[in-house]
Amino acid sequence: MSHDARPHADEATAAAPRVLLVDDDEVNLMLTAIALRDRGFAITEAAGGEQALRILAHFAPDVIVLDALMPGMDGFQTCEALRSMPAFENIPVLMLTGLDDEASINRAYQAGATDFFVKSTQWSLLAGRLRYLLRASRLRLELERSKARLARAQDLAKMGSFDWRRGADGVGGVLVMSPEGLRVFGYGPGERPMLHALLRLVPVETRRSFVRLLRGVLTHSSVLATDLPVTLPDGRHRIIHVEAEPEYNEHGQSIGYTGIVQDVTDRRAAEDHIRRLANFDPLTGLPNRHQLIWRTERALQHARRMGHSVALLLIDLDRFKNINDTLGHTAGDELLIEVARRLRGCVRHSDQVLEGAVEAVGPAWHRKLEAVGRLGGDEFVALLPEVGDERDAERVAQRMLDVMREPIFVGGGEWVVTASIGIAMFPRDGQTVADLMRNSDVAMYAVKDQGKNAAAVYSPLLMGRGRERLELESALHKAIERDELVLHYQPKVDVRSARVVGVEALMRWQRGGTLVSPADFIPLAEETGLIVPMSEWLLREAARQARAWQDALGQPLSIAVNMPTRIFERSDLVDRIHDALALHGVAPSTLLLEITESNLMKNLQDVIPSLHRLNEVGVEVSIDDFGTGYSSLAYLGTLPISEVKIDKAFVRELGVAPKGAAVIAAIIALGRALGLRVIAEGVESLRQMDELHRLGCSLMQGYQFSRPVPAAELEGWLRSAVLPRKAPPFGAAGDADATDAKRAGGARA
Repeated sequence: MSHDARPHADEATAAAPRVLLVDDDEVNLMLTAIALRDRGFAITEAAGGEQALRILAHFAPDVIVLDALMPGMDGFQTCEALRSMPAFENIPVLMLTGLDDEASINRAYQAGATDFFVKSTQWSLLAGRLRYLLRASRLRLELERSKARLARAQDLAKMGSFDWRRGADGVGGVLVMSPEGLRVFGYGPGERPMLHALLRLVPVETRRSFVRLLRGVLTHSSVLATDLPVTLPDGRHRIIHVEAEPEYNEHGQSIGYTGIVQDVTDRRAAEDHIRRLANFDPLTGLPNRHQLIWRTERALQHARRMGHSVALLLIDLDRFKNINDTLGHTAGDELLIEVARRLRGCVRHSDQVLEGAVEAVGPAWHRKLEAVGRLGGDEFVALLPEVGDERDAERVAQRMLDVMREPIFVGGGEWVVTASIGIAMFPRDGQTVADLMRNSDVAMYAVKDQGKNAAAVYSPLLMGRGRERLELESALHKAIERDELVLHYQPKVDVRSARVVGVEALMRWQRGGTLVSPADFIPLAEETGLIVPMSEWLLREAARQARAWQDALGQPLSIAVNMPTRIFERSDLVDRIHDALALHGVAPSTLLLEITESNLMKNLQDVIPSLHRLNEVGVEVSIDDFGTGYSSLAYLGTLPISEVKIDKAFVRELGVAPKGAAVIAAIIALGRALGLRVIAEGVESLRQMDELHRLGCSLMQGYQFSRPVPAAELEGWLRSAVLPRKAPPFGAAGDADATDAKRAGGARA
């Protein structure tokens, strides 16, 4: 075997190439087959065209060698026939022709032959030609596969390519698009749209600017890259990305462009969705905190340059938590959506200004920043990027308050939700977004402290009060661990027998040597939730003091403690009371829990189970401020309570207004009928004491007997009252300081 007859290294490692050899001349067929087998080919022989086609029905060779001239079906007819067979369209076919048979050569190519070879005994040349055909076939096959993969990838990416050659007018010309590119524009593979036809798919308002861009690109032979909205022939609206680079001839002249087109509608929709999630509240659709801060920063930058004012309005819904807790979060969300809609209508709201967007051309682009956004929960912010003075902001705030007065239908009913609005002005009230946010918040809380449903402009005086409140809240958090809470006690007297029947424990805060008024810290404790640990401390301290007095006086003394509603809602209330009493060895009957009538009726169904459990273990319950709730009479006979306390508002009217005595008489009669103790609080004069005694109420409490005092101070009073079992009827009333919580109506813990 000669050197050039040896197969190439990559082919030697593979299986022998399969050759179908077709020739009617048996001698030629045999000689050619032997020569090719010797050179590493696997030969299958066929004596004619008909036999070759039968073999091809169940055999797939790598290459076919056909004799051109054969009786019956010659090589040309055989080649035409096999080309029409599935899977044989591209198989290499070598046609054997006679020397200088030019007609046969041309006819061979017309019949579909891949190449031709002049019949001779130069077997090595024939083998080399076959190997060349095989390599070319493999390359072509790989190219077809790559092309198919590329087409598939382009289909998946909704992408196609195009080639455009300049026309005489510079814009027209010849446009050739790949089948994938045609599909992007909604055309079939056989269609050939012109550039003008594609331009008509672009909306008119965008088409004009795109044509200007296109002319500029062509003039300067620059790169084109842009996104275009189009309406496809079937009516679908899509966004197409077009990207193209110029091509030049050998003289350096631009002759056209090649590029790609891609349907980026889904990607743009996803990007818009992500951008919206990043910049807008998903519930209300309003700008979120991030977007509001960005808008405000842009508005402040422009205001610094132009010298005008900016207003920031912080809007907080009043008592939204009550609606949310009562009607459920679904109804609460519906209400927030409606509130957002109303507030949005009070300003020039624009959703189109987003971070990264190019500022609009013109002197008033910053006004597009104006919007209402949602900070979170029930807090909203309105940005007014240009105002003349604070009166402009107040007018917008008033407009918001007005639209909120209309009832909102959610949860099967109509509800009125008011708002408190704080206003801060740039540059007067702050130079940064953080300053304006903080100061508008201060103004908003000032509105809430003054009764809600109004608007207020920030002033430094409000900041002082806000800082005091913040400092007070911070200090209150540490009051328990610093042992700053103390109890003052006020005796409860039976004037008929002139004896003390118990005391009421009232919480005080000893802060830095000064007693903080309960009217200042009790509402703050309830708002922050600190009332719960403070009440638990109150139970433990009252139990300890009860033990101390029992040891000192030789007999137990009932101590009443005021409890917030949320304590009665706790499932472990009985366990905590039992632990406090057991720790000091005090009987349950020593402790009397007081709950105000208004709080009781507000959460009656949640409180009743705890009342029954307390009654079962021997802890009595008293209803404080009785007569002010107007709704407990229907439940009074079924509630497990032992005592009602006549509110001091009725006691105060004794001897002044006849209705006071009438109400007290009715409460006393009701208490007797139900077997309840009735005690009057806030007794401050002999006249009130005598009138109550005349009406049949002998249990009293008030300044007439003693003001609330520390335990040590009260112990001497108790020794003179409890041990001889007599109470001084005209005990030192103490100073009638209006700041004292009991007198001010804010003493309860």
